[in-house]
Amino acid sequence: MKDLTSGNEGRLILGFTAPMLLGNLFQQLYTIIDSVIVGKFLGKEALAAVGSSHPIIFTLISLVIGVASGGTVIIAQYFGARNFNKVKSAIGTLYIFLFWASIAVTIIGITFSESIFRLIDLPDELLKDAKVYLNINFIGMLGFFGFNATSAILRGLGDSKTPLYFLILSTLFNIAFDLLFVIVFKWGVAGAAIATVIAQGGAFVTAAVYLNRTHDVIRISWKEFEFNPEIFKKTVQIGLPTGIQHTLVSLGMTVVQGIVNQFGTGVIAAYTAATRLDSLATLPAMNFGMALSTFVGQNVGAGKTERIKSGLKSTLLMSSVISLFVTGVMILFGNYLMQLFVSPDETEVIRIGKEYLVIVSSAYIVFSAMFAINGVMRGTGDTLVPMFITFFSLWLVRIPVAWFLSKEIGEQGIWWAIPVAWVTGTAMTYFYYLTGRWKTKSVIKFQSGEK
Repeated sequence: MKDLTSGNEGRLILGFTAPMLLGNLFQQLYTIIDSVIVGKFLGKEALAAVGSSHPIIFTLISLVIGVASGGTVIIAQYFGARNFNKVKSAIGTLYIFLFWASIAVTIIGITFSESIFRLIDLPDELLKDAKVYLNINFIGMLGFFGFNATSAILRGLGDSKTPLYFLILSTLFNIAFDLLFVIVFKWGVAGAAIATVIAQGGAFVTAAVYLNRTHDVIRISWKEFEFNPEIFKKTVQIGLPTGIQHTLVSLGMTVVQGIVNQFGTGVIAAYTAATRLDSLATLPAMNFGMALSTFVGQNVGAGKTERIKSGLKSTLLMSSVISLFVTGVMILFGNYLMQLFVSPDETEVIRIGKEYLVIVSSAYIVFSAMFAINGVMRGTGDTLVPMFITFFSLWLVRIPVAWFLSKEIGEQGIWWAIPVAWVTGTAMTYFYYLTGRWKTKSVIKFQSGEK
């Protein structure tokens, strides 16, 4: 557990971000490795099928993950206030919620998978593989939610290193199982999905056993867990706007996928590969925002709100430098990066993917600023306004622009809509930050005598 309430703000945030970022890089490798192996050994059609599944998965899990993030904020604030009884109660409440949520998501996902694919105009030749891949992933939701809950709880307690170790182990197993099931056993896209489910479930079980034996606060045991309605209400109050925000983003990505699907298998495959690289490239900005959120949460709980502004400045500087570097990599080496996913003979897929990377990476620095400012607001418990800003920039800017420009200039119009939406969202977020209203949203008012 790491105390973020004293010491140099920039160093603390960087030190907290680094292992969390490395861990999330490994977590992203789940989908990237699936895509690389599927694209290289099964072809662009299988790659397109797998890529079409991911927006649907994220849409159905986003609400749950968002609500759970409210629990992380509460845990961070209680930990900052040194109220350890409430910390334990919040942990138990979060696990119980995610257990039942995983069952609900599994049932909904499997029941409606084919209907959703048809709704977004997935080409018929991709439907079978896409449905198989999607359904297997939904079967593994319990392991996915369990491990992500454990990681989120540890981050709230200031521990960003332990989740990293289990993610590395999980990713290595994922690679091994991918190679075994897809190349040796020749199970197709089903093999890639099974490999991911086994790796995620194994990471959760391993983390549970380890924490039960070594951690003072966390005990993953149904006998010890209790559901606290008051804490759950606070969790929902903080996390629901974030959950709705994440759902709007994921649902928007599904709508964008539907626009992409109209251009055929080649463009779908290029979009799949390019967005895998894009998701990797934006991780630093997202993790700096998450780290800042925990930093702000702990300092609010400790009554040290004067540290927030300095923490934001440090985060903006560090994330901006990294974003500019990543932009340069995407522009200079985009062609070679795309060749990780498909054969060099697939020149059209590589060309389209490179166009995506050049256009979208030009706005990474704007994206990083948006996540940093949002991190401040989430850390204080102010998640409602960012939700509305996300709704506006995605649904009233990105999707209409993508639809209109795709009719005028082809698939490039879909790519250009992304920077336009980021610029809009960042401007609105910054203006709201200047109002200072987020300062009044803290869930916990620190009292020196509170136990």
